[in-house]
Amino acid sequence: MAGKGGRPKKYTEVEIMQQKIDKYFKECDKNNEPYTITGLALALDLDRKSINNYSKDSEFFPTIKKAKLRVENYLEKHLITDSSATGIIFNLKNNYDWADKKELQHSGNINNPFEGLSTEELRQLINNDK
Repeated sequence: MAGKGGRPKKYTEVEIMQQKIDKYFKECDKNNEPYTITGLALALDLDRKSINNYSKDSEFFPTIKKAKLRVENYLEKHLITDSSATGIIFNLKNNYDWADKKELQHSGNINNPFEGLSTEELRQLINNDK
């Protein structure tokens, strides 16, 4: 089955992908290695973008979501327990849309009735209201 763009998918069966994901986490546990998205990608012989593409496929979405959640949980736990968590914070922001703050951008004109008035004209308006 060809995906968008022409190349056939590496995985056509969720079960095969799940087996490789399970093997990845077992190997990490056995070797006391951290769970990472890039490690998961290497275990699946994919890149990060391909993992994200599989997560858009309704058949593979639950499998990818659960694997990414497991990586996120690992990183979150270490964020709480490690004294130097800069790299983990970066990973959570980069791969999981975590943010320190929300930034709002707006555009358009603000209807300011005082725009263009000189300081003297503004003083006159203020004094007339007294």
